[in-house]
Amino acid sequence: MTAPIDVIFLWHMHQPYYKDPVKGEYALPWTYLHAIKDYFDMPAIVEDTPGAKAVFNLVPSLIEQLLDYAAGTAVDPFLIKGQMNPADMGEEDKVFLLENFFSANRQRMIDPHRRYLELLYMAGEGKPGAVRERVRHFSNQDLLDLQVWFFLSWTGEAARRRYPVFRELLAKGQGFTAEDRGQLFAAQRTLLSAIVPLYKQLQASGQVELSVTPYYHPILPLLCDTQIAREAMPRVMLPLERFRHPEDARAHIRNGLQYFQEVFGITPCGMWPSEGSVSDDALRLIAECGLTWVATDEEVLARSLDGGLGAGSEQLYWPWRYATGHGDLGIFFRDHHLSDLIGFTYSQWDARRAVADFSGRLRQIGQRFGAEGRVIPVILDGENAWEFYPDNAYEFLSGMYAAVAEAPDLQLATCSEVLERSRFEGRLHHIHSGSWINANYGIWIGHPEENLAWDLVAAARRAILEHHPAAAVQLASAGMDGDQVARMLCTSLYAAEGSDWFWWFGDDHFSPHSDRFDRLFRQHLANIYTLLGLGVPRELLEPIKKKSPAGLVREPAGFINPEINGKVSDYFEWLAAGLFDLTRQGSAMHSSDRLLQGFYWGYNRDTLFFRVDGIQELSRLLKENDILALHLIADREYRLPVQRNANEGLLLVREVGAWTPTSCCCSWAVDRTCEVAVPLDCMGLQPRSKLFASVTLTRDREEIGRWPSDAPLMLNYEGPDLEANDWLI
Repeated sequence: MTAPIDVIFLWHMHQPYYKDPVKGEYALPWTYLHAIKDYFDMPAIVEDTPGAKAVFNLVPSLIEQLLDYAAGTAVDPFLIKGQMNPADMGEEDKVFLLENFFSANRQRMIDPHRRYLELLYMAGEGKPGAVRERVRHFSNQDLLDLQVWFFLSWTGEAARRRYPVFRELLAKGQGFTAEDRGQLFAAQRTLLSAIVPLYKQLQASGQVELSVTPYYHPILPLLCDTQIAREAMPRVMLPLERFRHPEDARAHIRNGLQYFQEVFGITPCGMWPSEGSVSDDALRLIAECGLTWVATDEEVLARSLDGGLGAGSEQLYWPWRYATGHGDLGIFFRDHHLSDLIGFTYSQWDARRAVADFSGRLRQIGQRFGAEGRVIPVILDGENAWEFYPDNAYEFLSGMYAAVAEAPDLQLATCSEVLERSRFEGRLHHIHSGSWINANYGIWIGHPEENLAWDLVAAARRAILEHHPAAAVQLASAGMDGDQVARMLCTSLYAAEGSDWFWWFGDDHFSPHSDRFDRLFRQHLANIYTLLGLGVPRELLEPIKKKSPAGLVREPAGFINPEINGKVSDYFEWLAAGLFDLTRQGSAMHSSDRLLQGFYWGYNRDTLFFRVDGIQELSRLLKENDILALHLIADREYRLPVQRNANEGLLLVREVGAWTPTSCCCSWAVDRTCEVAVPLDCMGLQPRSKLFASVTLTRDREEIGRWPSDAPLMLNYEGPDLEANDWLI
């Protein structure tokens, strides 16, 4: 009988370090909310499913926050407001609830619950500006129901199966009492306290392997030397000051391992380096600290091998070994496509169909390359995808584990198990330096905001060396054994070195909470100067994250080729696209109906692409006969009316005051978002020319929204030279 092919599921569990170092309170509630939904559900589903096996990668700074919540010592404004008596609330407290307590996936977490959806309608469906007008219509009972529903909707399916109070409150649905609310939070506190013991139990039973990430989730290669960014991005603009402190990288690794030992009673064997970021220096440090395996992305392997991945990515499905002076380090490279199917695609499929499709793809790999010694690593976030699935993906995940466990030609395994029995002798003596995103570091360095942040970290570190000898010794030795002030100084520095702040700096990503990440980053560094008794530099008192004019977030950085299906099927599909934030001042629409949030645009050699995001899924915001029209001005004025019940139509051109069909057929799809493809030869666009765009929404023949309301967005069309410019770096 042919040996089965090994399948590894590695779930990376991570949240930014939300705790303000000065106030001691949490700036955002996502650690708590994902804890009651995902950090419990994910191991519980493994325990519930016979034969299931997985690797859970836990970031130490996340564990620290989880234990803070479990102990009841976390100060979180969301929890405080969630447990207040509505009769004691002032208007601002009530506004806080209406503005924040609908922060949940509408399709899966609000719409299925009649009372929660009713409260959303009462609050104006999330339309900015509606809350203050409507808060007076909320009775104390309405507010109490909202408190319960927000925290109840965030509980996971496995949690609901194990804690009867959650099911009882779901069944009750409305008219909650203060006692109901108390029971809800008491059960969630019990659940929080069970998370770490559950992981320990599953590790001890062999159902899971626990792995680790450096303590505050830094980009290790950049801590070792920011110059390494040039390996993948030769023309990148780097910070003014070269940051080269491998001792800090070593400290993050060692501190993470020590904390892991204290919490779980074991020293993990493996590591998912933050963002899958690796370099020769980083891997040598990881091996030096005693770890035996790491995991990263397939593109890193492709760029590390002279011949690439081979036909059909044949080289991807081995457990490689990396030679170091401290012995070989096993390396697993994630199958990018399989991981993204789980993260982006299967949530809208029937669970049984998704499981059959996924297990079929696993078998095809085994049949194509043979199973002996092969391994298929599937690696992705362990929390962010599940809110898009029915019942927090319980049926899909349990079905997926069961399908692989029961298949004679597939075998669930952990990374350490694969290495123990692997006879593959393929060795890498050099690793391409990059992350899971484009196999480079463009998300975390190179933009003026990111470079400024690196310079501020370097300046704060220098201040510690100059003004606190004990802390300087700790930094040099990568230890944490000095006096309390020295430890606090090192902790603030290491927290500021985390990757999450840099994720939101620059123009790669935007979030309504980016100002809070900016403030937390600066607060960690300001805390260093305060502890040293020095004045806080002016640069730390001013936001790093700058607001772009008229809502511009970024220009296109390279060709794109998205699938026009109304969904973001892949993280990279629109990553190089231009982006406007339609919620910002200067690009607002009629205040009566604020529905749209983001406008993406990009192109390749043949096609212009546009994407419009709503504040919720567009398929739910748009009525059947609504027309979402794209207006374009180039050599002439064009209009493309988009409707949900069609997927293609002719581009219209304005002639003598009337809209006339052209022969240009465009395609679109409306689902979670609206995606549009317009052939480039429809308009007389020349390289380095301007294209102007706006969007209107018409309902019952009346225009009810225009984005922007004052002047169209100005889009710079570079033409074919865009790829050569390599703007992404």
